[in-house]
Amino acid sequence: MSQPEEPVAQTQTERRNIWADLRPRLLSALVLVILTVGALYFGSYLFALVVGAVFAGAYREWETMVTRAPLSSVGMVLIGLVGLSALAFPAFGIVGVATVIAVAAGIAVAFGGEGVWWRASGLAFFGLVIMAVLAMRGTGTAGMFAGIYLGIVVWTTDSAAFFTGRQIGGEKLAPDISPSKTWSGALGGLALGTTCGTIAWILISPSAWWVGLLLSAIISLLGQLGDLSESAIKRHFRIKDSGDIIPGHGGLMDRLDSLTFGVLFVFVLGLIHADLANVAAGLLYW
Repeated sequence: MSQPEEPVAQTQTERRNIWADLRPRLLSALVLVILTVGALYFGSYLFALVVGAVFAGAYREWETMVTRAPLSSVGMVLIGLVGLSALAFPAFGIVGVATVIAVAAGIAVAFGGEGVWWRASGLAFFGLVIMAVLAMRGTGTAGMFAGIYLGIVVWTTDSAAFFTGRQIGGEKLAPDISPSKTWSGALGGLALGTTCGTIAWILISPSAWWVGLLLSAIISLLGQLGDLSESAIKRHFRIKDSGDIIPGHGGLMDRLDSLTFGVLFVFVLGLIHADLANVAAGLLYW
């Protein structure tokens, strides 16, 4: 009589295990939201400091992943330079960021070793994202609202994809890259990310609602593309999470992957529609 009941008991246990990380995940997300909004509000050197610290921590994960070795003295120098590049922005703009990142890439290439070109390309990409984040924030209030809008689209997409995928499941989105991602999660993330982004756009921007709808859908899709891209790189290096610094979420790279392509899109769009000094306005005002 007990044999037929075992699969049911196993299924219930598996379901409990699937949601076991929910509490630390939510608490960590709350802390991240408060930190992000606070830094966006104050801007200037405080925002640059937070951005520098976050991306220095993310580059630390990248460094240990691509070199396949414990952190070296050269790696620590590169981490410090990534953090310093963000602090150079308020005083010297993108030239300051580019200069510090170029020095870091030169050091990486000069010392060579395992994964040297992964190191250098990682530094270049991190530098671009740091430029994009800081240029989007700028010095005015538009930068704060642009950052909030971007965060709403990216994080609601992430959250909806996570919960929809776990609740509904179904066909895998890209099993060779990320076995846990499903089409239901991707579509749920796109739907909620676009909806919440459009609502935020209507509240924040005086521009037409359909512009916000279009931009929110693009940013939502780019967020999921960034997530898949990081998953592909992690699969190449045979690791599951980039780190474990954030309870319930993994590493910093695991949280930033959905942001990277979106903020680069915002940066390019702002440059085309306005100029380097008004990236946020170029996003929000049409």
